[in-house]
Amino acid sequence: MSHEPGRLAIWLGLADGPLTQAKTVRFGDASAIRSGRIWSILIVVVLVGLWAIASRHGWIPAFYWPPIGATWDRLVRLATEGFRNVPLWEHVGISVFRVLSGVFFGALIGIPLGFAMGLSSVARGLFDPVVEFMRPIPPLALIPLIILWFGIGEVAKIVLLFLAALFIMTLAARAGVSGVAITKVHAAYSLGASRMQILRHVILPNALPEIFTGLRTSMGVCWSTVVAAELVAADRGLGSMIMIAKNFLQTDTVVIGIVLIGLIGYGIELLMRWTERRLVPWKTGA
Repeated sequence: MSHEPGRLAIWLGLADGPLTQAKTVRFGDASAIRSGRIWSILIVVVLVGLWAIASRHGWIPAFYWPPIGATWDRLVRLATEGFRNVPLWEHVGISVFRVLSGVFFGALIGIPLGFAMGLSSVARGLFDPVVEFMRPIPPLALIPLIILWFGIGEVAKIVLLFLAALFIMTLAARAGVSGVAITKVHAAYSLGASRMQILRHVILPNALPEIFTGLRTSMGVCWSTVVAAELVAADRGLGSMIMIAKNFLQTDTVVIGIVLIGLIGYGIELLMRWTERRLVPWKTGA
């Protein structure tokens, strides 16, 4: 009688699931790799434990890294009293809104633009110089122009994040279109498919994995840019909270803001992985 591994063991990566059980080759096949979540949990426990030990013995000056107890007390105060008369959840919510808005509008414009560049020589000739010129420019370098064009209001922050995501999504969509096997296109034409049917049933499904990769990358870039975006006359947001706390030497608040940004970003990444597994089940290792 065979012993089936439990769901918890499979989720932690201690046992093979249905997919990894069928693999005969381990090294070189990314889909044969277990989740490894047990090691993720262990490294978090070890890091928190080292933080607690360092705080107990005073190995690190509080000016450089706050004790774990003081950081927890500050988190409780922020959760109950807020920061500068603004509730903590409002700082978190406005930052998440700005990032998601930037990624949404970047994808809304970037995906059709990438498809056009991958399918039309005219579109590629028109937009390729602009995309390749703007792609290496850091979003932070655009802040002066953004202020001149859009002022210092909410629109300016979202526009900056939109530009941070736009060119990533454009290149991801173009790469997805360029990666479609020409044999699939020929097969669809031989079966009488129209251009719209080929776009919907051949090109789009093959491009979706690259699009999701672009979404995850642009999400990370926007989270790293939101701190700078909230420097522009912002009194709400995690980036604003971090910078104001820095001015008052509140290292514990700075650490809390950094941790919150990391946790929220990681949570969004997990949600996007789950969505990708549901929408793109044909992607290997999704």
